[in-house]
Amino acid sequence: MSSEQKSQNKAPSGSVDSGITLINPHRKISWSDQANVKHIENATRRTSSGQTLRNEDSELFPEEGNGEGLQSAPTQETQHSQKSKEELQHESHISNLRESVGLPDELPIAEQHEETEHFNWPTFRLIFREPLAEFFGTFVLVLFGNGSVAQVLLSGRQASAPGGDGYGSYQSINWGWGVGIFFGIYIAGDSGGFLNPAVTLGFCLFRGLPWRRFPIYFLAQFLGGFVASGVVYANYINAIDQFEGHGIRTVAPSPTATASIFCTYPQPFLSKTSQFFSEFIASAILMFAVFALKDDSNPGAMGKTGAGALFPLGLFFLIFGLGISFGWDTGYAINLARDFGPRLMSYILGYGPGVWSAGGYYFWIPVVAPFCGCVFGGFLYDAFIYTGPESPLNKKWWGLKELYENSRRHPESKRLEKSRYEA
Repeated sequence: MSSEQKSQNKAPSGSVDSGITLINPHRKISWSDQANVKHIENATRRTSSGQTLRNEDSELFPEEGNGEGLQSAPTQETQHSQKSKEELQHESHISNLRESVGLPDELPIAEQHEETEHFNWPTFRLIFREPLAEFFGTFVLVLFGNGSVAQVLLSGRQASAPGGDGYGSYQSINWGWGVGIFFGIYIAGDSGGFLNPAVTLGFCLFRGLPWRRFPIYFLAQFLGGFVASGVVYANYINAIDQFEGHGIRTVAPSPTATASIFCTYPQPFLSKTSQFFSEFIASAILMFAVFALKDDSNPGAMGKTGAGALFPLGLFFLIFGLGISFGWDTGYAINLARDFGPRLMSYILGYGPGVWSAGGYYFWIPVVAPFCGCVFGGFLYDAFIYTGPESPLNKKWWGLKELYENSRRHPESKRLEKSRYEA
């Protein structure tokens, strides 16, 4: 056999019996058996996972064309990841709009839905997703809560009801508010599930929620309660007419008053101090318990992120318990969005100025007391239990120096900082 035939029969140093060249045969590198095996295993793994099988040396020897024909077409995932300049500009525009209303600039959207971003409604939803979540979460909370009050009150004269004393009792109202907070938090989970301006304030003060989000969350929560009370009224308008008389709308202490369907009114024997304290202490317990359930360093909170998926259930029992223990005196509003929004709606619907003057102008107490109570409850938890870095109470001078420095910082430098808060 000639030397030429021997050279033809001799396998190249970088080839295998399958006939597929895995490395460039012209590259004069001495491969050990172990390196060859490892190289083959890597190539097999790449092909089995759907990746392109091509010569790793093709960049060094582009003229050789090794692996040509084995390289698959770009996958759909790769095509989607390559965004056009127009798409990037669109995303930048949305991010700027979100930041201008105090929301994080990251777009809350799954990648597989990016093709819908250029339509008007998906764009609006991208910009205001968190406030919309707060709106609908509060909407559901008030819908269940006020709906339960309406059914218990308006069906009280129904002898045909089980037991002959109407469809429900005071416990039914506690169940209604508990179920409302349970599903409301699930709905508003993307935004943090605050559903209460006073709770939102507590997270701004003690958990690093950016202050710029507070106004838009406040507005969303207020509108959620306002709209939900209108829906409850529309659902029970005929029952209200039957209960009070057609077109008649009254406020406590009238024996047929139905204004309490929408907002809270105090017992007539309470002093102003007692009215305020009842709302204050219930709100403080609310904030204290919420921080406990959200504390990832609390073993009793069950999980690395606090109560996690059980957080709505924990809030269900918390609201139920507050109603059982603190509901009689003032109706345990503990939430401006749950009380002031529906109160304004009842005024618009014809209940008159009595919604403001009843109880010695009680209306301001469910507005102010929850903020004071939640701040106090959050302070107590952080002062005596919480050890996380987010709380200003765990910083030098209680974070007052940092707060002062942040207030003097240039807006551009603030924009470049990433928010430490995770909703």
